[in-house]
Amino acid sequence: MITTPRILAFGGSLRRDSYNHKLASFAARGARDAGAEVTLIRLADFPMPIFDQDIEDKDGLPEHAKRLKKLFVEHHGFLIASPEYNSGMTAALKNAMDWVSRQETDDEPPLVAYKGKAAALMAASPGALGGLRGLVHLRFILGNIGVHVLPDQLSIPKAHEALGEDGGPKDARHNGAALKLGADLATFLKKHSA
Repeated sequence: MITTPRILAFGGSLRRDSYNHKLASFAARGARDAGAEVTLIRLADFPMPIFDQDIEDKDGLPEHAKRLKKLFVEHHGFLIASPEYNSGMTAALKNAMDWVSRQETDDEPPLVAYKGKAAALMAASPGALGGLRGLVHLRFILGNIGVHVLPDQLSIPKAHEALGEDGGPKDARHNGAALKLGADLATFLKKHSA
């Protein structure tokens, strides 16, 4: 058991005023209140090329991919708020996950940045489903690379109307659910991380 779980929180969008970055930041409050140490990042601060084996073979991991992978390795869990693009997760998030998954040395354990970690998922979208379809893909991929994904998740439709200035949902039920999701991840990690 760990006493202070470390959680990496981020949105899956590169947009400066991303609803999902705001939502991740808000949910992080719940994780902190439950005793976690939370690092909030923006994927836009880690620009990297589309994953290409030829680039990796020639130059290794790009510097930003190395920085991001180090953060993934150093944290016990992930609080991810990802929008839905054309019924799926964002290309930026998938690309980041692909680069982070790569081994840098022959003796590095496979998927060291993911295996044994846990994640809580949420989404905010202007659409009527609140990004729900994108979370299906994200959950599937994370599960396949060794991440335990908490069963509860949150999707917030009409994000342009539903989120307040602080990134928190205006609706009391969604507001509480976002904070609870962060807290639940922290609590899970305290009980299940080595």
